[in-house]
Amino acid sequence: MTYYLAIAVASFIISILCTAIVRRISLLLNITDKPDGKRKIHKVATPLWGGLAVYTAVWGTVILYSLFAPTGFPEIIGRHVEVSDLGYVALGGFFILVGGMLDDVYNLRPWQQIIWPIAAAGIVVGAGIGIEHVSNPFGGTIELGILSSITTFIWLLVVMYATKLLDGLDGLVSGVTVINAGIIAVLSLFFFINIPTAILAVIIASSYAGFLVFNFHPASIFLGESGSLLAGYFLGILAIISGAKLATTMLILGIPILDAVWVIARRVFIEHRSPFQADRKHIHFRLLDAGFSQRQSVLVLYVLAAVFGVAALYLQSTQKLIGLMFLVLVMMGLGWLVLDRQPRN
Repeated sequence: MTYYLAIAVASFIISILCTAIVRRISLLLNITDKPDGKRKIHKVATPLWGGLAVYTAVWGTVILYSLFAPTGFPEIIGRHVEVSDLGYVALGGFFILVGGMLDDVYNLRPWQQIIWPIAAAGIVVGAGIGIEHVSNPFGGTIELGILSSITTFIWLLVVMYATKLLDGLDGLVSGVTVINAGIIAVLSLFFFINIPTAILAVIIASSYAGFLVFNFHPASIFLGESGSLLAGYFLGILAIISGAKLATTMLILGIPILDAVWVIARRVFIEHRSPFQADRKHIHFRLLDAGFSQRQSVLVLYVLAAVFGVAALYLQSTQKLIGLMFLVLVMMGLGWLVLDRQPRN
């Protein structure tokens, strides 16, 4: 355990240093998010480009580990990704980083924004990294065959946009990412003995934890478009290389995924408007409108993610399906609790 603790501490410190530097650069270049009193509820202009700090921390730690660890990264990352394929994962993340940073500066149109995550998912699929099978709730596995690439592509986009749409309160996405990556690290280390995946998960969790030092309310830097998309991208990749632990990731990210699906469906089918037109109907804003403070709202969602994540450690496939159904009920309960609350002007 001392070995993994050392990796976590190194990644955490690198992330803190990267975040402090990126924050300073963003302020000097005036790359900030200015409050509007509606969806942007922070009090002062806050630096963006947090994704640059996290991306640099993750891959900087990976490079340092490969250089100084006794054996470098083991031959296979999980059962599905060779070490050489980490370059493609980094390249896909770089596309997200560039697109997100451009959006933070130029406020790209929706069709311009989506090009970058599509390119990232395409690079991963093109590299042959994919979901080869999924667990059958009734026993065994289901081989995806020719559907593997399509499933992987859709999976990555869904998780990326779940974390993107969740990014509305200080520290929310960062903390949920720490929880999710941490759970996958525990799964890989103690339940499935998948050491390389555990190392990568520890690095990702610690990098977002270092960023969270600056990002928890009141935040002094935001993830920005790139940082929130990268969170979903990293978690989606971890779910794949840990052996298609999609149900585990969905249990932890279930509320933001369900929230994203509901909000987009409501915009399109009920309000007949663009699914990309932002509003305050997300569950985290509803919690605010119900009287919770920012920190309370974030902690509620942290607790839910942690509870379902810990449960996923011990649930079997059929039980995880039941857990997902229970999660839907929890989401409906939260929605009912705050449904009659009107957004603040």
